[in-house]
Amino acid sequence: ASLAAAAPDLAALKAALAATDSPLRETATNLVFADGGPESGLMMIGEAPGADEDRLGRPFVGVSGQLLDRMLDSVGLRRAENFYLTNILPWRPPGNRTPTDAEINLFLPFLLRHVALVRPRHLVLLGGVSAKALLHAKEGITRLRGRWHVMQAEATGPLPALATLHPAYLLRSPAAKREAWSDLILLRRTLDRAVSPGS
Repeated sequence: ASLAAAAPDLAALKAALAATDSPLRETATNLVFADGGPESGLMMIGEAPGADEDRLGRPFVGVSGQLLDRMLDSVGLRRAENFYLTNILPWRPPGNRTPTDAEINLFLPFLLRHVALVRPRHLVLLGGVSAKALLHAKEGITRLRGRWHVMQAEATGPLPALATLHPAYLLRSPAAKREAWSDLILLRRTLDRAVSPGS
């Protein structure tokens, strides 16, 4: 937590993450930090890198990331300019397993510092691991998705956060794309209202 808090900018935070002692470093290939536009005002947070992300050192570049890009593009949001992507864990867990509570607790201070440095106006929490960790919720993603919550953290202050289904889940359960689509419509409407509050 002290290492995270001491990072004055994103480059320093990335360096602090790279120096953090975690068994995940021994089995991963690359640190996966972030991608997209940090000045966009919209930050999306997943759980952990997969095999493609580990190989390339960028989040959401595999099949699920490509699906996410297509979905967001359909509502006029493009990675380079309209949103910024990261994960709770910067290292791929072996075999793409779900992050443990200990791993989440280790890297959460870095993530909260990441959010504080980027200063987004809105968050999108991709999947149950991210939503439950950042909203301190006990419910699963199917109960959390589809509405705005408030993420409360001392490092960031209150932030509006939309929970939605992870694109990897949508690849396994294509019927759920309807729910994800309705979440994207809600996101687009919220962003439009933020730009034109009087409309």
